Order: sequence, then structure tokens, then C-alpha cells
Amino acid sequence: MKDKIYDLLHSKYGNVKRARGNFLYTQKEVRLVDLNREGGKAILGWSNNSIWTMFKNALERGATGSYYTCFTGRLQKAVSDLLNSNRNIHLFGSKKDALVAGLSVSSEGTNFFKPWNGAEISWQDIPCVVVEVPLPWAEGIYVLAVQASIEEENQFNFGSEKSIPGPLEAAATRSIYNLVKALQEFQEKDFFVFDSVVTKYWTRRGPYLYPKMSEQDYGRFKEHCLDCHILISTEYNNPSIVPFGCDRGVFSLLKKNPFDFTALQEESQ
Repeated sequence: MKDKIYDLLHSKYGNVKRARGNFLYTQKEVRLVDLNREGGKAILGWSNNSIWTMFKNALERGATGSYYTCFTGRLQKAVSDLLNSNRNIHLFGSKKDALVAGLSVSSEGTNFFKPWNGAEISWQDIPCVVVEVPLPWAEGIYVLAVQASIEEENQFNFGSEKSIPGPLEAAATRSIYNLVKALQEFQEKDFFVFDSVVTKYWTRRGPYLYPKMSEQDYGRFKEHCLDCHILISTEYNNPSIVPFGCDRGVFSLLKKNPFDFTALQEESQ
């Protein structure tokens, strides 16, 4: 079920007719800053031409079946590069299935990969890592990356594994390499430039924004942000994401029209 904020977005601004980078462009000629980014699946933004090119080129070859193609195995190499270690990969349609499979391999050595989650994490040392492919327009693709040395000694049979056709694997591979590149390009200096506005409402950790107001007030805050041409995370417990790479002026309307959640808290007491 879609969050009602999408209904409000549609009623205020019409359909989204174009999405590019950190922005959504609507029928009523309003540009929205997207901090929701499809729950994190679009953390790198929208309309990435390199991903579309890979998908289109692979699709034009017509090799869309479940058989091995020239793209088979490339996703495994990309994930290995992302985690800086030799990995075997298994694909799942949900985070839960990937997590259950990982825990069956290593109950204490399974973790979710989160970009910019802190340099203190050595991903190459973690036996099993669940990676969500940053491909927002595709059905959820979750990769369980198991250290290759573990699978040399054991054989695992995960009943809920899935396969994906060649064009989708090509696009998924490109999205992982784009993430590797972005991790090298964007750092703390690209995130804190927005602090003068965002830290009033969120606690920022890297590019992730965790709301300071209560969950009860969050619905009102989402609507207020939409009035300020900002789409924030639809879920209270899922962080919004700063629009890294953008000018700090994208928050100008929110800065001019602050949301007073402290007053709401006082009213409820």
C-alpha cells in the first residue's frame, strides 16, 4: 500500500512526469527535492544514463531467458569489488529471505551493507553481507554475498533463491559499480553542507537523516515538507537521505517556513 503522502503529492502537484538526480518534476511545473529516494533504493538518484544504456544494449540482444549469458557472473565480480573481497553471491527477492539465508551460513557474521555507514566497518571481514542493489525501477533484488572461502568448504542450498535475466543483471552490475564510484567521490564534506537546515529536524549520520520529532508528529512534518517542495522518507523508521551533490538552496522554502514540532509536543502534554 502506498503512503498517503503520494496521494497528497498527486493532488497538490499532479503526476510526476520526470525524475532526474535528486529531483522529481511534476505536471504542475513544481520541482520536488527527493529525500525519500524510494526507501533508499534510489540512493544514487534517478535516471542514471549508464544503467539505462547497459540495460538497453543487453535487451536489444534478445538474450532475456534464464540461461547463462555473457552478463552472467559480472554481478558477482561487482559485489566482490564493492566489499573488497572474493565473494559468491545468491539472489533473493526480499531482505528477509536474504537475511535468513545468511544467518543459516553464519549466525553471528551476517550484516546488511549500508553505504557510508562508517569507515570503521571492514566489510571484507564479514562472512555474509546482504546488499540491496540500488536499482529503484526494478523489483527488489537482494544479494547475499558469502565469502568464497566459506563456500569452498560447504555447499548451501537456499530454497528461496531467484535468478534474473541478462539485461537486468547487466543493469544491476552497472548500479553496483556506480555505487563503488560514488563511495569514492562523496564523503562527509558533501553531507554536512546542509546541516544549517536539516539538523533542526533530523539527526544526521553521514547522508542519513533520522527525525528528531516524535512519530506522532512525523505525519504532519511530511505534509509540511511537501508544501516546501520536499519529499522526505515515507516511513518514520527509515531515514531520509541528504541530496548530496546539490546546492544547499534546495532547502530554501523549508528555511523560510520552519516547522515548529516543539509546539506540537507542548500541545500534546
